[in-house]
Formats: sequence, C-alpha cells, structure tokens
Amino acid sequence: MTIFTTFRKSLQKWLLPLAFWLGVWSLAAACIGQSILLPSPLAVGRKMLQLAAGPQFWQITAASLGRIVLGLAAGGVLGVGLAGLTRSFRWADLLISPALRIIRATPVVSFILLVLLWTRRDLVPAVIAAMMVTPVVWGGVSQGLGEVDPKLLEMAKLCRFSRWKTILLVHIPSVWPYLLSALTTGMGLAWKSGVAAEVLCTPKRAIGTQMQYARSAIDNPALFAWTILVVALSLALEGLLYALLRRGGRYAGS
Repeated sequence: MTIFTTFRKSLQKWLLPLAFWLGVWSLAAACIGQSILLPSPLAVGRKMLQLAAGPQFWQITAASLGRIVLGLAAGGVLGVGLAGLTRSFRWADLLISPALRIIRATPVVSFILLVLLWTRRDLVPAVIAAMMVTPVVWGGVSQGLGEVDPKLLEMAKLCRFSRWKTILLVHIPSVWPYLLSALTTGMGLAWKSGVAAEVLCTPKRAIGTQMQYARSAIDNPALFAWTILVVALSLALEGLLYALLRRGGRYAGS
C-alpha cells in the first residue's frame, strides 16, 4: 500500500503535468503546421537522440556543466564570506552591501559584455554565474545571521565557547535553512546567466554556443533540444544540491 501511494504521488506530481504539457505542445505544433516556427515534441526528441549519439554532445554538456558548477561554488563561497563580513563590521556593510544590491538589479547582459572585455571568453560564463549567485547567497545568509536566537548566543557566551565553536554549534545550524534556499535559487540563476553568457561569448565547447549555431541555421528542433537539456540539467542539479544540503543540515543541527 505504501509503494502504491508513493507511486501515485509521483505520478500526480511529475508524469501527469508532463503528459498534459506535451499534449498542449503537440496540439499547438499540429495547428501551426510549420516546424520552422514550432517543431513537434517528436521532432525535438529525434533531434535530441541524434545529438546524443555524437561524442561532442557529451563533451559540450560536460564543459557547460563544469562552468556552471564552478560559478555556483565560487558565488556560494563569496556570498557566505561577504555575509559574515557585512554582519560583523559596519564599515563592510556600508561599502559592500550597496555594490551587491546594484549587481542584483543590473541586467545580466551588461555584465556579460563588460566581463568579455576583461577575460577569456571560455571563463566568462563561470564569472557571470558567480556574480549572479553571490548577491543571492549573501542576502540569504545575511538574513539567517540576523535571525540567530540571542539566547543561544548568550548561552554560548556563558559556557565560554570559543568563536569557532559558537559558529559551529550556533550560527551554522541557524543559517543553514537560509543557505539551502539561497543556493537552490542560485542554481537556477547560474544556469540562466551562464548559458546566456555562452550564447553571447560562444566558447568552443558550450551549450549556449550550440544554441546560437542552431538559431543561425534556423534549426529549431536543435534549439529546442539544447534548451530542454539545459532545463533538465538545471532541475537535476537543483534536486541533487537540495538533497545534499538537507543531509548536511541534519549533521549541522545534530
């Protein structure tokens, strides 16, 4: 009974919405009747299998994945560090917080064009992903640090905890849920901004570069196939990251 209930919930959560939107897509493609405007799911699926059969597909996917993960990791570390700095020192908050808010409000394309002037094109996507993730993580961790229970800090002080022990036993468990939320949000931003940078910078091996080539060749099935790959990778990595951080949160809270 438990297995049946779990299967039914999974069906309702994933398969039914997927089947519904595939049906809508197929109906729209049939009504338009022009693959150059809207290819059918079947045409996109065939193109995906055709692309996946070549060795370059996996090299391109791995290269883009590496850039996005590198940008996410760099942005996460930088965001946590800056949150600790701006929460600990008033001068740091005065100087750094406005800059991070400006980065969060500025269109990503502006940074892509600027960073392209300063570094190699194959590094631009990772740099842009890190820039987009940093303010999100900084905002989440800063909020978490502001929500730390003063009574726990007072207890740590009475127990003569060292600074590092206080961070480990009080700050980290309190901040962890905020970090989890910020990083899962940051994952989606990293993919969007990183692939956008690839489209504009066209590194040698990149999903964004292939999307640009497909657009130039008016190969819409290929454009849809690469887009679906980006969405699938983003959702898969977001789920993996969420699971890992939740497991880490149990250890942090114990």
